[in-house]
Amino acid sequence: MIVGILKEIKTEEYRVSMTPAGVEIMKQNGHSVLVEKKAGEGSGFTDESYTRSGAEMIGAPDEIYERSDMVMHVKEPMPSEYGLIRKDQIIFTYLHLAAAEELTQALLKSNAVCIAYETIQKADGSLPLLTPMSEVAGRMAVQEGAKYLEMTHGGQGLLLGGVPGVTPGTVIVIGGGIVGANAAKMACGLGAKVYLLDTSLDRLRYLSDVMPKNCFVLMSSPAAIRKLLKEADVVIGAVLIPGAKAPRLITRDMLKNMKKGSVLVDVAIDQGGCFETSRPTTHSDPTYTVDGVVHYCVANMPGAVSKTSTLALTNATLPYAVEIANKGWTSALKENPEIKFGVNIVKGKITYEGVANAFNLSCTSIDSLL
Repeated sequence: MIVGILKEIKTEEYRVSMTPAGVEIMKQNGHSVLVEKKAGEGSGFTDESYTRSGAEMIGAPDEIYERSDMVMHVKEPMPSEYGLIRKDQIIFTYLHLAAAEELTQALLKSNAVCIAYETIQKADGSLPLLTPMSEVAGRMAVQEGAKYLEMTHGGQGLLLGGVPGVTPGTVIVIGGGIVGANAAKMACGLGAKVYLLDTSLDRLRYLSDVMPKNCFVLMSSPAAIRKLLKEADVVIGAVLIPGAKAPRLITRDMLKNMKKGSVLVDVAIDQGGCFETSRPTTHSDPTYTVDGVVHYCVANMPGAVSKTSTLALTNATLPYAVEIANKGWTSALKENPEIKFGVNIVKGKITYEGVANAFNLSCTSIDSLL
């Protein structure tokens, strides 16, 4: 199979979907790898390092789309790429289609096979290709929340961890999954008072056992959120319904109960955001203020720490990419149910229920297409 690695063109996205070490493994499995020139620069990988690993360097994305059987990105294809995607081509990347109707329609029209990193799922319900970036985003969420509490960034001028004799800040983390647990650990490590909310009693029991003493785990409910918002300095939205649009847990009306200069960090913005007032932002223009509350809603947070993120992502994605390349997508899906969960669109049909429901479209069983 010919595998194409594209340079990311989403605003301020510095990651790359495969490292030179990954290219070498693909070559060992008998596949050809085309890498767009300068694709790895933002993550510290030179064109020469890809060439040494056996990649063919390509100057423009249209040639990669034209020649590749499978195209790999980190982020979703941009509008300039829609017309380049070929019938029967495999698109393997983060897609987040439930929050992107235009992209969904473009991929349906392309008749490609679209496999989303974020919906590949193990038997235990875990999301192995979302997990490493969720770990990064959860840890970054606290860093960013602490930064934007500073007066120079529009915050209330609060040091999140406090100092002896001064009360630390309060962090509310909504969602106790990978993002939430990592955010809570970081906030606890800074010395903040942390409330970690989830709706699963089993998850809360686990978190209660493993979290530090300055982390208080609570059952999430609208009433609990409303009550905690009054004392919150940073609120981190970390909810996820795999492949579906994020639920709106904080309304604009709730903002009036928050402190002026407090910070909302919406990690769920890729899936539409879990705050009513959220809208996607970029690393160069990351925040805006609504009713005195600072909003940080960068849609590709891990892109800012691209070297760490690229290495972590390749560690997770490469085994699946090799399996798809070795077997072809139909055999890979038949033999590996984890990959089957990842398929969102096949040849003009939506095969993932969360995406279909987001746009009131019909969903086709993937088994009927194999």
